[in-house]
Amino acid sequence: MKIAYFDCFSGASGDMILGALIDAGLPLDVLKNELAKLDLDHYDLQVEKVTKKGIGGSKVKVLVDDHHHHHHRLLHHIEEIIGQSDLSDTVKTKSLAIFKRLAEAEAKVHRTTIDAIHFHEVGAVDAIIDVVGAVAGLAALGIEKIYCSALHVGTGTVECAHGTLPVPAPATAELIRGKPVYSTGVKGELLTPTGAAILTTLAAEFGPMPSMTLETAGYGAGNADIAIPNLLRIAIGNTAEEVKGLESERVAVIETGIDDMNPQIYDYLIEKMLQMGVLDVFLVPLQMKKNRPGTLLTVLCGMEMVEQITDFLISETTTIGLRWRIDHRMKAHREIRTVKTPYGDIRLKVAKIGERTVNVSPEYEDCKRVALEKNIHLKKVMEAARFADTKSF
Repeated sequence: MKIAYFDCFSGASGDMILGALIDAGLPLDVLKNELAKLDLDHYDLQVEKVTKKGIGGSKVKVLVDDHHHHHHRLLHHIEEIIGQSDLSDTVKTKSLAIFKRLAEAEAKVHRTTIDAIHFHEVGAVDAIIDVVGAVAGLAALGIEKIYCSALHVGTGTVECAHGTLPVPAPATAELIRGKPVYSTGVKGELLTPTGAAILTTLAAEFGPMPSMTLETAGYGAGNADIAIPNLLRIAIGNTAEEVKGLESERVAVIETGIDDMNPQIYDYLIEKMLQMGVLDVFLVPLQMKKNRPGTLLTVLCGMEMVEQITDFLISETTTIGLRWRIDHRMKAHREIRTVKTPYGDIRLKVAKIGERTVNVSPEYEDCKRVALEKNIHLKKVMEAARFADTKSF
């Protein structure tokens, strides 16, 4: 699987993302051809090779005439421009999702609705070019999955259409909720609303660089001259753990050994954590120090949940410490299919490798409910569900 990792050591903006893509090998004429499908005019796209603190990168400039640069747009105007274009459906969908998140963030900040939001900085032609160019550029490079580092936001204040605002700007702060962010005291706005919207919409995970065979790297330059190189780095490569037909992802594994807790509590812990959205929880018997029997409690979850689950376990169990790591998980593609049986509708979990079905499993809760309602054997209901699914194999 071809992946991209955005290293936001100096923040990110829409033009920095475009610059990084071009610096990593995206041909400028390919990008221009994609953007031409928008049927926008009155702008020009230029690329300049620059150096920031001794590191070379590409600076993208979207040159828009003054009249069109300050033309404000509502969300439905942008939706019309993108929706009526000749871009692929995938590029359209992702681009519209980015602008919708921007509108939602602005609406929350200004206590209004998304339909009433006037896109000042982000609604001009240059921002449409940034957003659509980023999505189309990643697609043109064949990127299948996007990862991102923690986001460096900067500090201080920034001047915008609403006046002087704190950094990160309120809309940016709304967009990065739930994502890892930091500031080292570098003055200025390092992460813009457009950059935040693009990365938080497209990136599947935030954290350290995933394992990959690195093919190329590129640097997109920003406008500022600050204490650190004002560059956004993109690393592009192939995942080392890829197996044809299987899906791969990174998960957090949280573990703790417990030998002094009422075992009745485990039922509560498992139910609560599954409700919180963890991927799996399991218990393994242990022989612990001083020959005490104990239990290894293991939780699989997304990396964004590590802090939440850690707080939960230390608050709700007798453990006073735990360990966690990042593991790679490979899985078959899964889909839910509903079949009609003589006893009612039953959902099936279907696992596939590519186009090949490898397993079909009736949903236990559906089968249990039907068996109790009809007062028939559970095994009979499960067999009927499998028999009804004539499309599985």
